Amino acid sequence: MYLSKKIFLIFLFVFCLAALSIALFIEYILGHQPCNLCLIERIPYALTIFFIMLILKFKKYEKVFFLFTSVLFLILAIISLYHLGIEQEVFKESMFCSLNNNQEILSKEDLLNQLNQMPISCKNVTFKLFGLSLTTYNVLLSLIIFFLSIKQYQNYNENRQK
Repeated sequence: MYLSKKIFLIFLFVFCLAALSIALFIEYILGHQPCNLCLIERIPYALTIFFIMLILKFKKYEKVFFLFTSVLFLILAIISLYHLGIEQEVFKESMFCSLNNNQEILSKEDLLNQLNQMPISCKNVTFKLFGLSLTTYNVLLSLIIFFLSIKQYQNYNENRQK
């Protein structure tokens, strides 16, 4: 069983909008600062929202969109798995996660300034839901969207009238 393309597009739009809204709520209302990888992991959701608006408006390139979405969320799953590996200390933090290591701090004001500009470490989980980090959920959800999008792409011609 697969969803009609219009229902799938609306579901995906609402899901991506909710995911970004929740991330922004956690950041700006609850005060949990995201790491650099968390910020990168938001990009596929924003791109998907943008392209769904175009697809629903112009009804062109839908099949290509499903393939694009599949690739986008597969990449997101890989990035999220890597991020989860950093959280679980399977991998070391990369240059995206590394803290500024400037050894030439001259004054207390410079130190405070640098601390305010330091990125959050990718291995420190500051927010959990039911005992799991948001990265864990991101891995699972991006894989689900990947498989659903691939299915939509594969069944596009059968699903064309829906």
